[in-house]
Amino acid sequence: MRRAGDAPAREIRGAGRWENLAAMSPKLSWTLQPEVVAGVAIAAAVYVGRWRRVRLTSSRVGSDAPAWRLCCFFGSLTLALVALVSPVDALADQLFFMHMVQHMLLLDLVPIFAILGFTKVILRPVTRDLHRLEQRAGVLAQPAFAVLLYVAVIWSWHVPEAYDLALRRPAVHALEHAGLLVAGSLYWWHLLAPIRSRFRLHGMGAVVYMASTKLFVGALGMGLAFAPAALYPYYVHHARVWGISAADDQAMAGLIMAVEQSLVMGIALVVLFVRALTESEREQRRRERYELA
Repeated sequence: MRRAGDAPAREIRGAGRWENLAAMSPKLSWTLQPEVVAGVAIAAAVYVGRWRRVRLTSSRVGSDAPAWRLCCFFGSLTLALVALVSPVDALADQLFFMHMVQHMLLLDLVPIFAILGFTKVILRPVTRDLHRLEQRAGVLAQPAFAVLLYVAVIWSWHVPEAYDLALRRPAVHALEHAGLLVAGSLYWWHLLAPIRSRFRLHGMGAVVYMASTKLFVGALGMGLAFAPAALYPYYVHHARVWGISAADDQAMAGLIMAVEQSLVMGIALVVLFVRALTESEREQRRRERYELA
């Protein structure tokens, strides 16, 4: 039965399939997955407890635990909720481009804001554990591995068979989201980590690191945007929301991926450049103090 306000369904034959182009209204709902909500609540409680403790004991509150770091961390948690329990999650099952928005949130924006929420003082209770983990991880802790993992995760989950399986199996979908978060967190840690690492990227190393990754992922986005036909059976056979065809839906998803990768890379390079200048000035002042002493 067609609901009032919906356009009449029409079907066209393409790529050997009948594609339903009924202009349906979207199904908007909050999924409120208990494990996600509980995880976010625990993360918020742990972070706020540590942030407050540093604020109360530090003599340099402005650098050790500034308010903007708290805002960044809560921004990360908010984006995680938007991606996983808000109507964005419901729309991801109906529209490819909304699923792409969800992926970009989990792969880039959630990890970026989470890492920006930390300082070396906030992380002090776990700094030694992180250094030991880095030593034991060996090659897995190197930036080259983070690049390979980032590219491999995003490309492998966009193979049509894997993508459709994730949409049809909740457990596989959860694994996909976890993989995006892990790959994104490791990737951005090498660029933004507030504690010193043996593999900390500086100067042109950070540029090469980002370019080698974003170009590969951006190429995937452009490939999806200009593909001659819709590649994902799940969306081809799904009732069309707002009358957007499967091919147009896929094209928008690809453009979202390509544009997001370019914007994030550009903004990140500017931030890294500013941070490098700040660190250079700090080192210069330290040297001057030693010379005067």
